[in-house]
Amino acid sequence: MKQVVKLVFLMLPILLLIGCGAKEVKDEEVSNESVVVTAPDEQGASASEGIGMEGDLESAEAAESDKDLLAERKIYFDFDRSNVREEFSAVIEAHAQYLVDNPSASLVIEGHCDERGTREYNIALGEQRAHAVSKMLTLLGASRSQIRTVSYGEERPEVEGHEESSWKWNRRAVLVYAE
Repeated sequence: MKQVVKLVFLMLPILLLIGCGAKEVKDEEVSNESVVVTAPDEQGASASEGIGMEGDLESAEAAESDKDLLAERKIYFDFDRSNVREEFSAVIEAHAQYLVDNPSASLVIEGHCDERGTREYNIALGEQRAHAVSKMLTLLGASRSQIRTVSYGEERPEVEGHEESSWKWNRRAVLVYAE
């Protein structure tokens, strides 16, 4: 056992040197002044001029991604369900982080339904949807005092129509920031 421990301690510095061996870059090749990050083009590729540091580009891309996620304000639900679909987790995480970073910000979550069901049932389901989003936000660190919920049931449809192609857009929670 002692021999194995000694072998590990002897190999550790060698492995660190091998893993950390990076290509040497001259100072004039990399300059913070030469980094220009632009918004992604239509194909989603990011265009940049000059040579930048990998960490700077990654943080700029992460900031751009967070901005895109914060622009999304609608969470859609399945028929007769109030559980948040996995595809909206990143959007809710971005909004939770925004609320954590901005304690003076306040948010109203509006719950909506399609036209099927009684008025009372749809008000209750809209409330459940708003509460589901609110719960996720608070579990991710947002303060309950920053969040209010309201249910409009079927009263404010996003798309008019009496078929699934319309109904799927009306089953939603909308995030509205107070100014």
